Amino acid sequence: MPELPEVEVVRAGLAPAVTGARIAAVDVLDARALTRHDAASGDFEALTTGVTIAAAVRRGKFMWLPIGANRAIVGHLGMSGQMLLRSPEHPGDDRHARVRIHLEHPEHGELRIDFVDQRTFGSLAVDGMVPTPDGAAAGFSGDVTGEWAASIPTQVAHIARDPLDPAFDDELFLERMSRRASGVKRVLLDQGVVSGVGNIYADESLWAVRLHGEQPASTISKRRARELLRAVRDVLGKALDEGGTSFDAQYVNVNGASGYFAHSLNAYGREGLPCPRCGTPMVREAFMNRSSHRCPRCQRLQRRREPGRAATGR
Repeated sequence: MPELPEVEVVRAGLAPAVTGARIAAVDVLDARALTRHDAASGDFEALTTGVTIAAAVRRGKFMWLPIGANRAIVGHLGMSGQMLLRSPEHPGDDRHARVRIHLEHPEHGELRIDFVDQRTFGSLAVDGMVPTPDGAAAGFSGDVTGEWAASIPTQVAHIARDPLDPAFDDELFLERMSRRASGVKRVLLDQGVVSGVGNIYADESLWAVRLHGEQPASTISKRRARELLRAVRDVLGKALDEGGTSFDAQYVNVNGASGYFAHSLNAYGREGLPCPRCGTPMVREAFMNRSSHRCPRCQRLQRRREPGRAATGR
């Protein structure tokens, strides 16, 4: 599933093409792409045709296109969703295209967004917006001045801010970590605690600070938890710089190009390969219907916290 870097790459690619653009027409080719859309609020095509898009915004793995102060088109890429920028002349024969959005931009002219989704777990929806509790911009967009900036779609309101968000509260994150008895990887994947971190970047961050994913979060010292948060930011930032992680053709940017962070991975997907730090063969373990990858030497589980000492996870 695309994680924060992949979704941000898509958002950043869409932003210049959609900001200020008018939606001239919408073609819903497969209603399964609208599973998150509440039909009681109105027909998707009718609600979006003729409106002007104010920006492209992201929080965690969600992104949205504000179409007024109180409404937005919300997108989630699911497992294989793609938002592809096309020219009007581009062939329309992609059998996995689910929705086509035809744009008229004051500078770039006519454009088209194809929402393509092979596995149909992604979705688009028109959703109402509510004010953010803290009054800060709801997500990353590069613009915090619009009337829409401090409003968030109701479908995204329960999602915590992500570590790259300027309004992310480090102390709140550390407090929540200290109260969780579950494994630290589960906490990192809890989108109500911190958003945007998925399986790949959790494994990479935990490897960076030598923590076992099953280490109870409450046993990790505040100092070590800060180290982990810094590692998460470093890993997400590097992945973003490298265009995200592509293991197959299902994750691409808006121009159809793959990211290349897969070449920089230290833990995820490296079962049997030597740990880049100590040379011990990496292991893969079952985790929540997925897999975790770690170094059995560098990332050892501490069964309990020693009196007077911070758990190190080493």
